Amino acid sequence: MKALAITASLIFLLSTGLASAQQPGEDLYDIAGEFAFVRVQYDSYYDGGFYGGPWLTDFPASDENFLRGVARLTNVRVMDEPIVLRFDDEEIFDYPFLYALEMGRNGGLSLSPAEVENLREYLLRGGFLLIDDFWGQQQWDAFYRDFSRLFPDRELVELQANHEIYHTFYDIDGPQMIPGRGGRRGFGQAGIDVASNHAILDDNGRVMVLINWNSDMGDGWEHTYDQWYPTQYANSAYQLGINYLIYSLTH
Repeated sequence: MKALAITASLIFLLSTGLASAQQPGEDLYDIAGEFAFVRVQYDSYYDGGFYGGPWLTDFPASDENFLRGVARLTNVRVMDEPIVLRFDDEEIFDYPFLYALEMGRNGGLSLSPAEVENLREYLLRGGFLLIDDFWGQQQWDAFYRDFSRLFPDRELVELQANHEIYHTFYDIDGPQMIPGRGGRRGFGQAGIDVASNHAILDDNGRVMVLINWNSDMGDGWEHTYDQWYPTQYANSAYQLGINYLIYSLTH
């Protein structure tokens, strides 16, 4: 199995504007860019139905907008199109950052033994998995039922606001509750109005898996140009996403 390809770049702020400063159609990309956004396709416990499954939520607009934001706000050279891979694909070892979302929907995700083994190896070799957009205790339980097979001997820890992941690029006061497009300002879903981030760490304390619970960064990216979506939440989504990306590239 090949080694994980990770780029450890020194990255500096280019612009102080966030979502409101991004415009579609600009030539911001590099065909040989060092960062490609990889979305994970996974099976749910219950069939995904006609729309293909929860893993497709917000695709491709959120992924494309995030790439555009990374290109404008950092010195990271990016690929112009998102990539879709499964956990058991050997190609994930070419990319340091994976994104998955809605893993608590449809009864939770259903991982095969090959997916568990390949993902475990990927993470231990230096990979980073960001899990986004699922809400409430019921979805947490559905998600963790299968996901806990990945590292049954490792504790799941809650990250506090002083963790370096919130200060790698932007200084952020810990987890942020970003509502979905249909959500209400200041209010979460499923009866929980506080976001939290949980992590699985390697033996050196590096975050391998970051679980963004009760928050929806994907909608913040997807609705960047939506006049009805509050800019403050889109900005928070980019700030958090870029911090997580920079962390994954430099750890």
